[in-house]
Amino acid sequence: MPTYSYTAINNNGSKKKGILSASSEREARKFIKDLQLTPISVSLTTTKSSFKSKIKNKDIVLMTRQLATLLEANTSIIDALKITADQLNNKDLISIILNLREDVVQGKRLGQSMKKYPDIFNNTYSSLVTAGDSSGNLDVIFDKLADYLEESASIRQKVVSALTYPIILIGFSIVVIFALLTFVLPQVIDQFVKAGAELPLLTELLIGLSNNIFLIIISILSIIFVTIFAYRKYTLDVDNLINAHKKFLSIPFIGNFILISEIERFSSTMALTMESGTNLDIAIEESSKVFNNRYIQHIVMNAKKDVVEGKDFIFSLNKSQIFPNIFMQLISSGYKSGNLVKMFYKASNFLKNEIDSKRSVFLSLLEPLVIIFMGGFIMLIVLAILIPIMQMNTLSLG
Repeated sequence: MPTYSYTAINNNGSKKKGILSASSEREARKFIKDLQLTPISVSLTTTKSSFKSKIKNKDIVLMTRQLATLLEANTSIIDALKITADQLNNKDLISIILNLREDVVQGKRLGQSMKKYPDIFNNTYSSLVTAGDSSGNLDVIFDKLADYLEESASIRQKVVSALTYPIILIGFSIVVIFALLTFVLPQVIDQFVKAGAELPLLTELLIGLSNNIFLIIISILSIIFVTIFAYRKYTLDVDNLINAHKKFLSIPFIGNFILISEIERFSSTMALTMESGTNLDIAIEESSKVFNNRYIQHIVMNAKKDVVEGKDFIFSLNKSQIFPNIFMQLISSGYKSGNLVKMFYKASNFLKNEIDSKRSVFLSLLEPLVIIFMGGFIMLIVLAILIPIMQMNTLSLG
């Protein structure tokens, strides 16, 4: 979502500057007015918040968990923000929390104030806080958000840990292969050529690869660059972007993983949003912001339009025929029984288990596949050196 920087005046006549995310300048001005500010200037910006690189995800998790604990103990939100700021070590996050507290003291909504920091609190986070504030369930929302953030951080840590060794192995293997092709193979083979020995096909192929390795690397990088540039230019048009993301879902194995990952995030966000007391149509709109795949987002937003027009939500979702059967069955059951929150949680848990299973299989296969592929390539280079040696030995013995 686009980010807008603004300058505004508060009720005391003081100037305030900040940034927020909104779908349009009109919506940005509305958000600013909701903060009880009078906008002077609003402009689209691509500059990222200076806080982003300084505030880590674990800082946000800790802040969220502390707020949840304090609010559950019936501490006022103003006091909870002050206590949380006193307990944190990150100066940038402390500054943001104190700014949020100042806004709340002036009678502004915490969730709306959080929209000034879109790089720290994403749309889902601030929207859930706004909904929780309106329904009086702010303690529950912060508790659920803390659980969600902790679980996401745990999954990322597991994936990073599992990928560390294969990445190191790939990097080391590439260095070894490059050294063998660039330095070792040409020098060894040069001796055979001087001796008038006939080189086998494998050796000649690898020599050709060695002689043109820099050209090959430049060509590969050029192809990657041109492909990325062409894709970005093509997807500047929204319809093209949606179509491209639709095709991603057709990629074997990867497409299905993308689909269930997207639906799992949507399901958990829907459950959280609706549990905070948000209406179905608003919950769909807010939850759809978690999608990275624009095609799925497009389908869900069309379903939201149907809901607003009084049409059946389940029928609208099912028209695309891309959602897993178990997901549709659970949501259909919840929709008919009036228990959508519970069924969205069930769908999220089921899909989460499926994602974990697929991720575990992939990571367990990745390491041996890397070893086989890299080891096999190194073995070819070694054979390209050994075969001529063996041929020369055979000739000398003969």
